[in-house]
Amino acid sequence: MESGTFAVDPDPWGGPWRMWDEIDPKEAEARGIYAPVHALSDRAAGTIVIAPGDVRGTRLIPEKGGGACCGLNGADGPNSACEACDLPVATRVDDCSLWQSVWLCSDAVRRVPVGGEPAAPLSWAELAERAESTPPFEPIATWGGRAGSSHYWSWSPRWEAAAGQALAHLLVASEGQSVKVPDGLTADVFQRALDALLPAGPPTRRAVLAGPGVPSPDAGPDILLVPVHPQTGQTWAPVGPTASAYRVPLPLGVWLRLVSPSRYLPVPASGGIPRDVLRDDPIPPRPAYLFRVDRGTFRHTLVRLPAVRSPWMRTILKNLAQRGSAGIF
Repeated sequence: MESGTFAVDPDPWGGPWRMWDEIDPKEAEARGIYAPVHALSDRAAGTIVIAPGDVRGTRLIPEKGGGACCGLNGADGPNSACEACDLPVATRVDDCSLWQSVWLCSDAVRRVPVGGEPAAPLSWAELAERAESTPPFEPIATWGGRAGSSHYWSWSPRWEAAAGQALAHLLVASEGQSVKVPDGLTADVFQRALDALLPAGPPTRRAVLAGPGVPSPDAGPDILLVPVHPQTGQTWAPVGPTASAYRVPLPLGVWLRLVSPSRYLPVPASGGIPRDVLRDDPIPPRPAYLFRVDRGTFRHTLVRLPAVRSPWMRTILKNLAQRGSAGIF
């Protein structure tokens, strides 16, 4: 979470947990779960998540560490108490390999407006002009050794999570047919997984990037890769002939990079250096492996889409372990 922002999880979050065999399928569907999962949270819905640095007036509960190796993982339930009343009010998560966040219990806190009237959300045109794209690569720090601390270049975890959500929607939109996405970075992220999970053969459904400031495609596409408003959570909606196409949501920063890729060329230019090629900066490092989708986000999204009840989608879920060995996830 960016500082000064918050989000509300519509699903229950955190322990206590109920195993799948303890839950009636009709109860699961009423909660928006349409395929088996390992366990479901039995807490109240509406947990509020914020950045750890935005927390004020709380203290950690030492005995609620959760047994993690390098930090807190929230396994023991709320681990932060109110300094004034000493009641548990939040769960901080900051262990290695986990998203750093603080989850405020919906039954222990309430939102109070501060600083006058809240500002109106930015329009799509304003967002397209002001928002920054999310880089697809990030340096990942490693454990310090004899040579000191170091790092390696990796695909961004934010991109891997965004692709997990989007891939679930792309499979639903495919209706069991092959899908072709735009060449370039979009294909690097999605095409290999789509080719592995969907039947082979000529592409029969076409996905394109669409959104504010992007020209409408000439021929009617079947699927649109569109941005999500970072302030309202609403997915951009087209008008006109493409309004009936399936919309696949992407975080705005990821979408911006896909529609406006980096000006760096993948290979040195032949002949003279073109005027628009950066001369002073080296080509940024790239990961030494192909893009992989975040498995947890993919499954979390897929089981919450009603189309997962179809037989061919259930087969994909059952084969996730085998697909993982192919380097897709």
